[in-house]
Amino acid sequence: MIYLDNAATTPLDEEVFEAMLPYLKQDFGNPSSVHEAGRKARAAMDQARQTIASTLNANPREIVFTSGATESVNAVHKGVVLASTHKTKHIITSAIEHHCVLDCLQWLGRQGVAVTYIQPDQYGWIDPKDVEKAIRPGETILISIMAANNEVGTIEPFAEIGKIARENGILFHTDAVQAYGKILIDVQKDHIDFLSVSAHKIYGPKGAGFFYQRQGVELVPLIHGGGQEKDLRGGTENVAGIVGMAEAAKLIFARSTERDNLRTLAHTFWRQLKESCPEVKLNGPQDYLKRVPGLLNVTFPGVEGEKLVQSLDTQGFAVSSGAACAAGSAPPSHVLMAMGRSPVEAKQGLRISMSHSTTSEQLHQLLRILPSVADKIKNPVSFSDD
Repeated sequence: MIYLDNAATTPLDEEVFEAMLPYLKQDFGNPSSVHEAGRKARAAMDQARQTIASTLNANPREIVFTSGATESVNAVHKGVVLASTHKTKHIITSAIEHHCVLDCLQWLGRQGVAVTYIQPDQYGWIDPKDVEKAIRPGETILISIMAANNEVGTIEPFAEIGKIARENGILFHTDAVQAYGKILIDVQKDHIDFLSVSAHKIYGPKGAGFFYQRQGVELVPLIHGGGQEKDLRGGTENVAGIVGMAEAAKLIFARSTERDNLRTLAHTFWRQLKESCPEVKLNGPQDYLKRVPGLLNVTFPGVEGEKLVQSLDTQGFAVSSGAACAAGSAPPSHVLMAMGRSPVEAKQGLRISMSHSTTSEQLHQLLRILPSVADKIKNPVSFSDD
């Protein structure tokens, strides 16, 4: 299998696996225990917190470990609402956020929180001016705009939006799942109050993640328990997962040429695909510098994305038609719909996402069969009764 669905999840790096092993076997102590086994686990977790904080120009005490970005998003959004003293609570987000943001905010909406959904342009870009116009003085408590879109790869102006939020005394959260390790983020310079990340998007383990919480910003915990994570997230920490996540972060930030290599691979593939199949369309920015490295979302007019994914799977290629959590479902992509596509067109997206192990030869193999596979779906051979 040639795996090109890295926006859904990435393979575990061998170095990450090796770093995790001791905390799955001999160093299995509970980090809250005071004996030597517990102290070893605590020391490993403290080192991991420091490593991750350094990638964001954050203080280690501002990093809170969770089970992943979905938990982190829920912890931030619900925690901000619970901590707010505003009589009327209003949150600004975009119509192209990941489902964990949208579903959480829809639930909060049913609890009486007002939510404004900013529409993107045709390329999936959120205009900071639209965000600023949506602010309700004395009511808006949080702005939550993703750093990069998970379906089409558009890099959002999160730093500019963060500045607008800070100037208006409003908290700012960014879902950085698709951006972390792929574009540079500085929580100080980018005016970020909260940020969420999942380990399995950066060659780390599933079931591990974190959120950044700027010091001095109040948050009511989502999960109460034994006082772990500074009373912000109860429950015994996943030490092996946390260690693996930190190792993955260290490795991805150390591979200084990875971002440029992925951009080159994606740009070359798109150019060659367009040459061989002129009717194919790109969903997202035409400028490859405005997309996260290694992610392409394309449309073959008249070809349903899910059918194309299934056909390519039988040929040994793993790709997707959108967000992994929506795979297999009938509804069209909410991202493509928000970008102005019709419901039919919004079901025709094909997402190809690369990793540091993706090669030009693998992409050439896909290029050799993709146009013909798409054409067979669009124009199936029919057999008469004769």
